[in-house]
Amino acid sequence: MPGFTIQQPSRENSLILDEGPQKISKQVVIDLGMASLQAIGSDHICKVCISNSGSCCSGCRHLSDRVGCQRRNTSCTAWLCGFIKYVLYETGYLQQWNDFWEQVPGQDFRVDYTPDSFSIHHSLKLPNMRSLSEALAADLQELAQTHIAIGFILTLREKLDKNIDQFMFYHDEPAKQARIRKRIEFLSLPFERFHLALHDFMEKRSALTDEKDGLSS
Repeated sequence: MPGFTIQQPSRENSLILDEGPQKISKQVVIDLGMASLQAIGSDHICKVCISNSGSCCSGCRHLSDRVGCQRRNTSCTAWLCGFIKYVLYETGYLQQWNDFWEQVPGQDFRVDYTPDSFSIHHSLKLPNMRSLSEALAADLQELAQTHIAIGFILTLREKLDKNIDQFMFYHDEPAKQARIRKRIEFLSLPFERFHLALHDFMEKRSALTDEKDGLSS
């Protein structure tokens, strides 16, 4: 389809638009979303939640035991749990993710009414972040083993989700954002492996940006 390109998951997962709105198919959007989640490393996080009886897909009629989802849709592809949302929040890609999926019509709970094709304006371009999610999953697994309270991991997931949503909502109110950021920092204090991996990720991204700037100057 002219007007955009999708790069392979082994490198970067992206949909790069030409200027102006472009037509795209529903299936391409779902495929791009799934490839992007793979690049984020959502499977690492999902394994921890599932092992703690917190599968986001629990009870869905489209879920087949030991097989997985039998009917992908735009709604479930766009939805992020608190932990995956946290990874995008810390790396600065959450707004891009939100902007991309907000332009996809017909999303609902575990079902979509998205037309077969529609126009989009915003691109989606995410780097490989699997090392971050793997580190976070290791932190979460350790927390699950050291905190005997039932549902501790799931409660933490929901608290992160709520606070990050509030942070994004108050984008025009820096004072409120600062207070919410402190709450998120407090909730994420136990994520030692993740913070080390994040530091490494940000340093490499900065070095790559400097290299690109040097080549273009």
